Amino acid sequence: MRRPLLLVCVCALVLAACGGGKKSAATKTDKPKATTSTTKPAPLVAPLTGLPSPGNVANTRCVVTVKIDNTPTSQPKAGIDQADVVWEEVVEYNITRLAAMFNSQAPNVVGKVRSVRRTDQALVWPVKGVFAYSGGAPYAVDSINTAPVVQLDEDRAGSMMFRDHTRRAPYNLFAHVDQMYSACKSPAPPPLFLYRAAGQAPAGDPASSATVAFKNGYAVTWNWNPATGGWTRVIFGHPEVVTSGATLAPKNVVVMTVNYVGGDPRPAHLGVGAEAQLVGSGPLQVFTAGKVIKGTWSRPDKEHPAKLLDATGNEIKLTPGQTFVELPDPTMPVTSTP
Repeated sequence: MRRPLLLVCVCALVLAACGGGKKSAATKTDKPKATTSTTKPAPLVAPLTGLPSPGNVANTRCVVTVKIDNTPTSQPKAGIDQADVVWEEVVEYNITRLAAMFNSQAPNVVGKVRSVRRTDQALVWPVKGVFAYSGGAPYAVDSINTAPVVQLDEDRAGSMMFRDHTRRAPYNLFAHVDQMYSACKSPAPPPLFLYRAAGQAPAGDPASSATVAFKNGYAVTWNWNPATGGWTRVIFGHPEVVTSGATLAPKNVVVMTVNYVGGDPRPAHLGVGAEAQLVGSGPLQVFTAGKVIKGTWSRPDKEHPAKLLDATGNEIKLTPGQTFVELPDPTMPVTSTP
């Protein structure tokens, strides 16, 4: 009787051991728990500056272009240090006016807002978005009506524009750019320029300053500041400072020499109605990172931006950041010093 009992006990122990082995094997084959990565994707690049776009906001909203006065009476300007691209165009009597394009930043107050000109439709065609202005002569309004933009003049802007009655009209109209993005349903703009990668030096010749000889006291000089990596804007005899106290000093100054046509030649109406010819090609000078690169601008149609080509036909790459584009005519020379 002892041997069968012993055999039964041994078998029971063996079966118990086998059952424990199966449980252990099952434990080893359990799938590992999934891990969650906390790494955030890098922000996209803002299309009009080449800089990172925090929250990718510049890649999800349109452009707001605001016409800005540039006379000595209207100084200082408000908010244009936050524009991505600023265009300086010649208007009547050879004075200049600005068109400031906002996309990556949203200033609350921009001004002084002034009227539309015939050149403006060619500036905004590639980027679309909102075009903000005070009003304009019928021929100029007819011109901007051809562009694919949402127009916000003083009558249509409502609370998105206001007048500061402590200042004298017409130099007292301002725009709430941060509110104007809501008026637009068009997508983010295409890039207007190419940009260099970090640490990549440009070609070209050394340049410590550049002067665009706009007439009637509107000549502007740009002085290279190696400490800030910007070009300090000097107009009306002194560096230009905006209402916030910031000095205008963009990373790039692009000078496209263009022809103006259609202006009234009479001395009492000189240049009224003139329009810059921004389709075609012409002489180009690009000031970036303490260098000047000479070449040609080329634009086959108004739906696409101009290409900036060096002397060998390669596209010029800018420093990421704000860009001023100057539009002198051929009688307004551009000079630079090493």
